[in-house]
Amino acid sequence: GINAEYGDSLLKVRMFATRSVSLSIRPSSRSFSTPGKSVLSENQALRNLEGKSVPVKDIFAGKKVIVFGVPGAYTPVCSNKHVPGFLELADKFKAKGVSSVACVSVNDHFVMKNWAQTFPEAKNIEFLADPDGSFTKQLGVDIDLSAAGLGVRSKRYAMLVDNGIIKDISVEKSPADHSVSSASEFLNKL
Repeated sequence: GINAEYGDSLLKVRMFATRSVSLSIRPSSRSFSTPGKSVLSENQALRNLEGKSVPVKDIFAGKKVIVFGVPGAYTPVCSNKHVPGFLELADKFKAKGVSSVACVSVNDHFVMKNWAQTFPEAKNIEFLADPDGSFTKQLGVDIDLSAAGLGVRSKRYAMLVDNGIIKDISVEKSPADHSVSSASEFLNKL
């Protein structure tokens, strides 16, 4: 598994139990998206599991959507905790007026499709690929983990978007963390 700690200018990544890698990262001048910011963009799109480009305005306009971002498909925390939590509580989110729950990852749609198939209840969540990371970068939750062999990825987060406007966003300090962006924690906020 991967454990990481974000510092102001140092990211420590422990890969598996046998080796440790430290790498310097440049602190971003961008801040995370904040409540009140629009996620709608005329030329911004994600890809569904069939590889079809889906404009973000079609995902968010006129809807209340929970989006959770994961550092990578098939990674331990994403596969064993983050996705299962949202699958388990998808109906409770919908009972609170949420139109849909979506998982976004900086991966291609082939990876996302195969990963989604590993979850029996996957129909309760929309899995969306952000192949070039542009949506993730727009939110300010991207992180370059190339030195750890992972490339540009997303920090772990969850957000509520209502009619294209971010109402709440919670970003974890580390990809290994699963607290403020967990499904149960986010459900308590609604």
